[in-house]
Amino acid sequence: MVVSTYYHVHPEDGQNFIDAVVPEMAAARKLPGCIYYAFAQDLADANAYHLVAGWKDEVFHQRHENATTFLQALATVVKNVRILNRQGVRYDVALQHVDDPRGKVA
Repeated sequence: MVVSTYYHVHPEDGQNFIDAVVPEMAAARKLPGCIYYAFAQDLADANAYHLVAGWKDEVFHQRHENATTFLQALATVVKNVRILNRQGVRYDVALQHVDDPRGKVA
């Protein structure tokens, strides 16, 4: 399962958002079933953030969403961050292909 979420936050709330998400990201990466968990500020828009996470399956993803660290981060964000836009999508992935375009360079 892949989770991809885009956030656009109020310019005054960016640091609060980062401060809430970074510890949660570190905790999530240690959870069983977490394949990867990445959170990054958009290079073209300092008020936009992208979160992408890969989980072994829905069960592991749900365990994460019920974890204390996730719920604490969620509460902090809800109370302290003005999210102007949020778009989140979960993908059930049936097949994975390794993509490495470096072979195209002579």
